[in-house]
Amino acid sequence: MSQIEIRPVSAADHAAWLPLWQGYLHFYESELPADTTASTWQRFLDPAEPTHAALAWRDGRAVGLVQWIFHRSNWSVAHSCYLQDLFVSPDVRGGGVGRKLIEHVYGQARSAGSPRVHWLTQESNHTAMQLYDRIAERAGFTQYSHSL
Repeated sequence: MSQIEIRPVSAADHAAWLPLWQGYLHFYESELPADTTASTWQRFLDPAEPTHAALAWRDGRAVGLVQWIFHRSNWSVAHSCYLQDLFVSPDVRGGGVGRKLIEHVYGQARSAGSPRVHWLTQESNHTAMQLYDRIAERAGFTQYSHSL
């Protein structure tokens, strides 16, 4: 297997990022307006924003994405790190790309002084949960949401 390289997105990566982002949305049976996707991308490029993204590259092709946000917490003086989005191209799943992307976020959080990384997944995402159970602890919480 070829070497996987994880690197932060740059303005030149939009065409590589967009199909992965769309694949992620499709996986979760979601759609977003084009202006939301455009705004999300611009936030990654703005150093004043607390949201970040990186791509996994193999043989010159982007094969995965990870996006995270640093945020305040009432439980810590330091910012927490929320791993919001993780997606690996279906043709390379099971090859360690997801783990490398999560470990990249762990490193970014550690460098920023964040005491923890947390994320959510759907209860039906059993394949991903096999990885998550090996590299993190389940918090035991159930998420509730109310759209406004």
